[in-house]
Amino acid sequence: MTAATAYDAVIVGSGPNGLAAAIALQSSGLSTLLVEGADTAGGGMRSSALTLPGFMHDVCSAIHPLGRASPFFKTLGLERFGLQWIESTSSVAHVLSSNHVVTLERSLDQTVAALGGDGQRYRDLMTPFVESFEKLLPLILAPLRFPEHPFLMARFGLEAVQSMTTLARRFDGHEAPALLAGIAAHAMIPLEEPVTASFALVLALAAHAVGWPVAKGGSQSLADALVAHYEAIGGKLQLGRPVNHVSELPHAHAIVLDVSPKNVLRLAGDRLTRSYVDRLRRFRYGPGVYKVDWALDGPIPWTDPRCTGALTVHLAGPLSELASRIAETHEGRFAKRPFIIVGQPSLVDETRAPKGKQTAWAYCHVPHGSSVDARIAIESEIERYAPGFRDIVLARSSRNAIEMEAHNPNYVGGDINSGVSDWKQLFFRPMAKVDPYATSAENIFLCSSSTPPGGGVHGMCGYWAAQSVLKRRFGQARSR
Repeated sequence: MTAATAYDAVIVGSGPNGLAAAIALQSSGLSTLLVEGADTAGGGMRSSALTLPGFMHDVCSAIHPLGRASPFFKTLGLERFGLQWIESTSSVAHVLSSNHVVTLERSLDQTVAALGGDGQRYRDLMTPFVESFEKLLPLILAPLRFPEHPFLMARFGLEAVQSMTTLARRFDGHEAPALLAGIAAHAMIPLEEPVTASFALVLALAAHAVGWPVAKGGSQSLADALVAHYEAIGGKLQLGRPVNHVSELPHAHAIVLDVSPKNVLRLAGDRLTRSYVDRLRRFRYGPGVYKVDWALDGPIPWTDPRCTGALTVHLAGPLSELASRIAETHEGRFAKRPFIIVGQPSLVDETRAPKGKQTAWAYCHVPHGSSVDARIAIESEIERYAPGFRDIVLARSSRNAIEMEAHNPNYVGGDINSGVSDWKQLFFRPMAKVDPYATSAENIFLCSSSTPPGGGVHGMCGYWAAQSVLKRRFGQARSR
């Protein structure tokens, strides 16, 4: 650190990637400052009493398979700072119809048994990658580069590059295609698109390897643990400090932005070359979400008990129906019966609600930037499979796509993935570039989920951005 710089690096935004970048840089011997506009750290992994006192809700991210499996987070010993993962043996219940439910279990054997005649085909697909998950995940959660295990990555790539509808053809029945398609649909892109199979495979593999857990007490617990680790190694944090332009920041050798391309332009557009600005403006955002949180008088009264045992429930139907719903939203129309993801964290985490009560949330995909009120559609669909649901609602809180962006500016148009993750933007985020984290300004870097490897609470965008900073600005080799 020179006399002219107050810090070696200043990071803007305390989402999982901003926190990861700050920790990686600070642990490499740099002096860092993390600046956050909100009064609490966490970005998409915040929790709040949105409905009634005593009911704790996750504002956005809630289920964390990649948070638990993150190659970087796992090195930090976050349990020392109070983080506890809790899971159910059943990660997902996928509802095909009122009397037809299939589950994704933590146990591969139990999932195989649930899939009947397609069970062995599912086992043949998953087993090689489940057994190599510890080697495979760091290869997946990384920018394009020559992999450390090329044959493993090539084998996975041959499956992952397919569309979800193509992957489904290896099965004879309806259950396995529907289950995997519901997982792939989290990417919010048409299931006929190339690479949509990758989302289904990664998250299903994570379910068998580490589960789909929640953080005890809420997703804020993960954010708080990361903050505690960062401060324990000497990092500085400033909350409640909105930034309108990088000129407002202390002098630093490197500025790292955990923001979407739209906000990069707002914060630093005049520091960037015209060609880089033009390419950022071509970055594409996807559909938004409409989310509802409920305080409940008891568990959701699902007709099928397999839904009661799962932390996540997909109200999606068979593959053909789900694909139609996703395509309709992607084309800018609100589906009358949208794909709905329901979360039930208090089933396993008693800290979320008063004794005898429950919390739950749900969201559906809506057109980008839509102001549509989808609450009735969501609650009607839940009522279809859980008669009496409306009767146990004590209070609710909801946000449409526009309000999601107002809450978190990185969710442009309500897009919680911070950019379309189709084959054009999955690897080349925010643009095709050898180092996607470096901008055209030598001291400004991007670390949000608009960079590889993309959305999800795993911190790897921040980790890899930190490696770019260390190499380009400080001449250091890769950190831990």
